[in-house]
Amino acid sequence: MERLWNAFLNSARAWRRLMASEAAFRQEVAVLAVGLPAGWFLASSWTQYAALIISLLFLMVVEVLNTGIEAACDALSREFNADIQLAKDCGSLAVLLAITIAAIIWGMAVIERLAG
Repeated sequence: MERLWNAFLNSARAWRRLMASEAAFRQEVAVLAVGLPAGWFLASSWTQYAALIISLLFLMVVEVLNTGIEAACDALSREFNADIQLAKDCGSLAVLLAITIAAIIWGMAVIERLAG
């Protein structure tokens, strides 16, 4: 139980640091805050609502991992290194793909709602 508690404390510390220092993470939290009620009205089923919210949570997970990659790379070296640049670029691409996935899922829900 102690290990679970310590993991929670570590996660809370990461949440606080990301909220304080990462604009992209704050934006995604805001999108989730708006998406929770918006998805409720947009979704035509519980499954669709879950897909809408999970897509936003998935985006946040990818953003957190991207930030972790960037922090680890910066801890290694702040000087230019092609491998570090690739790692950071891959993290950025992962975020872009997660945004695309969320946009497709939300777009499909909007189209379905509008089409009746």
